[in-house]
This record gives sequence, C-alpha cells and structure tokens, in this order.
Amino acid sequence: MKNIKVLGSGCANCNTTLKLIGEIAQARGVAVELEKVEDMAAILGYGVMSTPGVVIDGKVVHAGGVPDRRKIESWL
Repeated sequence: MKNIKVLGSGCANCNTTLKLIGEIAQARGVAVELEKVEDMAAILGYGVMSTPGVVIDGKVVHAGGVPDRRKIESWL
C-alpha cells in the first residue's frame, strides 16, 4: 500500500488533487493511504514551496498546480 500525502493549505487545487488521486487509485484498484497535510511547518519540512505538493512513501514527487491524470497514473 502506498502512503500518499497531499500538502496544502486547503485551497481548491489542493482539494482537487486529493480527490483526483483518490478517484484514480480506486479506478485502478490500487490500495493507497491518502492523507491531507495542512500544517505549514510540516509542508516546509518537505521543502515544498508551492502547493499542492504530493509526497509518496516519503518522497516529494510533485509541487505546484494540479497534476494531470497521466502523471498520477504513473505514480500508482
């Protein structure tokens, strides 16, 4: 099971990213543990300066803007 964190303050793009990852994982039958991280100190701890950020299994894979479906599918 992949641990996926979406980093962001709760903006529309952050919520869209969280929803999109969840939908794609479910459609592909991939078990994921999705977590929303809104604490700015935690976000900065990952070195993410623009949100939304995406962290998979402890590694930052995306920062800034909503990732497209193909990119999310490649992560899964």
